[in-house]
Amino acid sequence: MKLNHINLPVADLEAAALFLETYFGLRRRFNPEQSEDDSELIILLDDNELVCTLMQADRASFPGSFHIGFVQSSEQQVNEIYQRLQADGFQVKPPRWVHTWTFYVHAPGGFTVEVLAYKELA
Repeated sequence: MKLNHINLPVADLEAAALFLETYFGLRRRFNPEQSEDDSELIILLDDNELVCTLMQADRASFPGSFHIGFVQSSEQQVNEIYQRLQADGFQVKPPRWVHTWTFYVHAPGGFTVEVLAYKELA
């Protein structure tokens, strides 16, 4: 069994979707214009067919430690995403070793994203 669907209420639907598309390669599967009712949601897919549903919320609120994560295959990939985010004006602290090579970024829409790579085993 695998986890294959998450639902995130977000304060800015379009900005959150664009962020996930731009930095993490998710692709749109469904836009609000396609809805037969008045649902304000965007459905995104990743390369493994994980379904990420973003739903418009007046106020998105998550517990302090809540986050979603994107595991990279190397420290270099983590560094490259960090550099892109920083160059684009996001306030991010540099990656560091905690339990993994990792950093966190506050995404548009009100949720936190962790970008990480596990230590390479020799």
